Amino acid sequence: MWSGSFVASRALHDSVPPVQQAFWRWVVALAVVAPFAARETWRQRALIRGHLGHLLLAALLGVTVYNTLVNQAGVSTSAGTMGMIMAASPVLMAVYERLGGARLGARRVTGMLIACAGVLLLVGGGPAASTDFTAGDLWMIAAATCFASYSALVRRGPAELTGPVFLFTTFTLGTAMLLPVFVLSVTVQGAFTPAPATVGPLLYVGIASSAVAFFTWNKAISLIGAARAGTVYYLQPVCVAVLSYALLGERTTAAQLLCMALILGGVVLGTASRAR
Repeated sequence: MWSGSFVASRALHDSVPPVQQAFWRWVVALAVVAPFAARETWRQRALIRGHLGHLLLAALLGVTVYNTLVNQAGVSTSAGTMGMIMAASPVLMAVYERLGGARLGARRVTGMLIACAGVLLLVGGGPAASTDFTAGDLWMIAAATCFASYSALVRRGPAELTGPVFLFTTFTLGTAMLLPVFVLSVTVQGAFTPAPATVGPLLYVGIASSAVAFFTWNKAISLIGAARAGTVYYLQPVCVAVLSYALLGERTTAAQLLCMALILGGVVLGTASRAR
């Protein structure tokens, strides 16, 4: 479901401005989650006020900023490259676990270095690079960092809040923080024209890539931790490559396959092995 969001962002890059993509994505997600969480959120409002700082930061990183950066990256970067850069985010999650006191062994550190080498080759513009360097690559690296930070916050979130309440609260706060920038975007860039080619992808990312995917992701983190849950990203570059080829006609080059092998190999070594 998340792989499809990168393809949707790329498909909308010349028809819907990035901030407007993000805003309507979360409006749709709120509409989907509200029937299941609004009443319980109201009942837990005192608990929410007590953890408001934590929830605001999680909403800023995971809702307001992360997806806006992904959409901005999609303006100049292929969906396949976006998926491969995001594949390195479990390494960042492992770093956060180390900062939280977890022990990292030599295999994890080696894996991190291999994955980082793959990302650098992918976006560095050297002989092994898959594409010419674009600003979108940097936007995507920033997005991966934001999402890893969000995942660390989810892991340390208030246990008393149920999953739907945490989701609805962060979606609401994140959308509210997007609203001023959305109004500015509409004023300066103009509103996009609703059509099947624009509304369809926005409904997809709002329902599948936001409401459903974020709920299952947060649940996975609560059960097994961010680093182990991050194994989902091993499959993401493959899913993005297949979807972007089928839906957008983007081809995967031999150099991209090399970078993918380095990133995925490093991530597997860096996050799936036990500390030694």
